[in-house]
Amino acid sequence: MKDDKGLYYYPFPLNQRVRMYVREGVDEIWFRMWNSDDAKLWDEHGWVPYQAIKKAQGMYQIKDFDPKQAYDIQIAQALIKEDKQSE
Repeated sequence: MKDDKGLYYYPFPLNQRVRMYVREGVDEIWFRMWNSDDAKLWDEHGWVPYQAIKKAQGMYQIKDFDPKQAYDIQIAQALIKEDKQSE
């Protein structure tokens, strides 16, 4: 899906108030989360490269939060590929 902020998917399909935006960088894919219930999230947390997310995955201790689900590289790659094909 795509809106004025860019390409996105729903990392938690049952909660469509949260979106994960993706963009292609020079060497990797970058992620940025948006949450309609937390307007500051977008401004306070910028784009994060996938390699940094992978390194930090072991540090996540938040209940009910799976970083592998939220930051899904396969979905991100598919969205970017599909967007390129539609241009």
